[in-house]
Amino acid sequence: MKIHFVASSTDSAQAALARLSQKYGNVRLHEADVVVCLGGDGFMLEALHKVLDKSIAIYGMNYGTVGFLMNAADEGDLLQRLENAQPSVLHPLHMTATTVAGKVKSALAFNDVFLFRQTRQTSRIRIEIDGRLRLEELICDGIIVSTPAGSTAYNLSAHGPIVPLSANILPLTPISAFRPRRWRGALLPSSAVVKLTLLDTEKRATAAVADFTEIRDVAEVVVREDRSRKATILFDPDHGLSERIIAEQFVA
Repeated sequence: MKIHFVASSTDSAQAALARLSQKYGNVRLHEADVVVCLGGDGFMLEALHKVLDKSIAIYGMNYGTVGFLMNAADEGDLLQRLENAQPSVLHPLHMTATTVAGKVKSALAFNDVFLFRQTRQTSRIRIEIDGRLRLEELICDGIIVSTPAGSTAYNLSAHGPIVPLSANILPLTPISAFRPRRWRGALLPSSAVVKLTLLDTEKRATAAVADFTEIRDVAEVVVREDRSRKATILFDPDHGLSERIIAEQFVA
């Protein structure tokens, strides 16, 4: 099996890169059968974007903090672990953001797309789903559209629901909602097109973020799942992403 290793800049990940490359070799990406990512969840997200649409799976080893998308940093029989690994296919969200200046920018997200206020002023957001007005005005710090894989990340911290990987559902979760104060968000079908229009943009500047791409001073953001694009991530047996999503719901 030909392996392409990538590693974050941390000392532990770089040391692992040196050891594993010496033991298993390190071919170029276009020559590889599999990519092994050494780092944390943030670095894994970057690596997923690099293998997007390529016929190559990625296997993570946790040399970061949480490691929700990673496997244990066990450098033992790596070839056997790769042979036994189970795949999970992830489809990204596609974000199209129009700025106040009229520029249109796009980005993809495997975790989430979120809007967040840039100043001390709250954001005011109009919400439309599939062309139908659902909420005239949400006054808040921001709002999150999450993938099932990303539902345990920022979405969960904002008290959004955890969603099973096979549910074909996208959580829509407010961040510190002020009005309507008791609105907790919504569960949307994965086919939904979410249009978020920023109100009072001169006074209430808002940024849009798709994974690690940030676009500031947005006027309108449209989010939808892109089923035409995918990346495959590998997990050790009995420790797959679906199992982790279920287990996370029973953590005190």
